[in-house]
Amino acid sequence: MHHKARKRFGQHFLTDPMIIDRIVSAMHLAASDTVIEIGPGLGALTLPLLQQLNQLTVIEIDRDLIARLRSFAPTDRLTLVQADVLKVDVANLITQYPCKIVGNLPYNISTPLLFHLLQTASHIDGMWFMLQHEVAQRLAASPNQAAYGRLSIMAQYHCQIHYLFHVPPQAFHPPPKVDSAVVWLQPHTKLPHIANDYAHLNQLVTAAFSQRRKTIRNALKNYVPEHTFSQLAIDPTVRPAELSLAQYVKLSNHLGCPL
Repeated sequence: MHHKARKRFGQHFLTDPMIIDRIVSAMHLAASDTVIEIGPGLGALTLPLLQQLNQLTVIEIDRDLIARLRSFAPTDRLTLVQADVLKVDVANLITQYPCKIVGNLPYNISTPLLFHLLQTASHIDGMWFMLQHEVAQRLAASPNQAAYGRLSIMAQYHCQIHYLFHVPPQAFHPPPKVDSAVVWLQPHTKLPHIANDYAHLNQLVTAAFSQRRKTIRNALKNYVPEHTFSQLAIDPTVRPAELSLAQYVKLSNHLGCPL
């Protein structure tokens, strides 16, 4: 069955067998694992996963591809969810723990999708994703690096980020115009820094990085009193990208109220 990649779904189908093998190997699967695959496409990852698993759940928005995937395995082994993953409550699909999530994420929705999935991090054993290389760099970035920002901080709040390997455009059909990378998001068994109000932390970080070229004092002048920085031993003249996750959590917990 021929399927033309649809730009509106951000479809770039993974075809390189070596890359596929490396992703599956990185997951260290047991047959009894609960696994959810996002955006299975033509099934390049789906078939190798089914070879190792008793059961697999996939989420695919393209109904034409759902029809193709139906032929891969009986319904008791392959559960097909035809839906926009951004609108799926992933926690409701998890039947037992630990749960692993894998996918070649559509690049046009990868950042909002990551934020969506991070809300479920406490239910997940690990996430292995193919992403645009730039997004992978942002996930793994440390303070003072150019790629460091809101995504870095909020992802690292929930997970340890492992940049696994680079993937060239030639590994896909059609090849994207950007390089890709595979990352492993490993949820913390115990959060290293706990925000009293996670939504408040998210708002604070968003406000800081909306003006990332300014000093932290000026970027957050409408939210943080001047004396707070000295109370918390934070230099008010540094840029938002110079503060660590721990410092943002400390600042949020000290303020302790919605912005």
